[in-house]
Amino acid sequence: MSAVPIDAPSTQPGLRGLIADWSSDRQAFHVSWGKAMMWIFLLSDTFIFGSFLTGYMTVRASTTVPWPNASEVFSLTIGGASVPLLLIAIMTFVLISSSGTMAMAVNCAYRRDRRNAALLMLVTAAFGVVFVSMQAFEWTKLIHEGVRPWGNPMGAAQFGSTFFMITGFHGLHVSAGVVYLSVVALRLLRGSYERSGNYQIVEIAGLYWHFVDLVWVFIFALFYLW
Repeated sequence: MSAVPIDAPSTQPGLRGLIADWSSDRQAFHVSWGKAMMWIFLLSDTFIFGSFLTGYMTVRASTTVPWPNASEVFSLTIGGASVPLLLIAIMTFVLISSSGTMAMAVNCAYRRDRRNAALLMLVTAAFGVVFVSMQAFEWTKLIHEGVRPWGNPMGAAQFGSTFFMITGFHGLHVSAGVVYLSVVALRLLRGSYERSGNYQIVEIAGLYWHFVDLVWVFIFALFYLW
């Protein structure tokens, strides 16, 4: 008597058959524990960033005091000429480029090329360090010009509080991501995942990093271009 495969289609008709087919399929809803936990974390983070950006838009739309012009506030003087949003453009380019290197790291990890995967993760982390360094320069410049969380000489007082809250929270995520990627990369180089042969941790770290990059796209559009 031959054994019936576990995932063999059900012979029951109608809805019962459909339910039996789905319940017997081991791959239909199969998600690793680590990836599921990362998705749950990112979902909760989405609510937080969404609340921050919604609050920012509400404050900006309701204030009666003129909102500072982003092109003037975030400009840099190069050769005696004021270049609007130059630093922000470079920061955005660096962070978006880091998503490319992270994607290549995930590809190398699934080919079990742990050396190149680790090197690409370290390059991604280096991009993150550059981004945070430029953000620190941006903060220093604005603080030197008198912008504070409780006041702003350029216009609406809420500008300072929303700017430092949103960009600071995002910068904290980038800094945590740099540490996270660096630790995983060093463990890859040491062969910590070689015994199990499971390099999914690289994809999980990539999910976090791509989320951080995606959030920056919304911050860039709503805060710097609006």
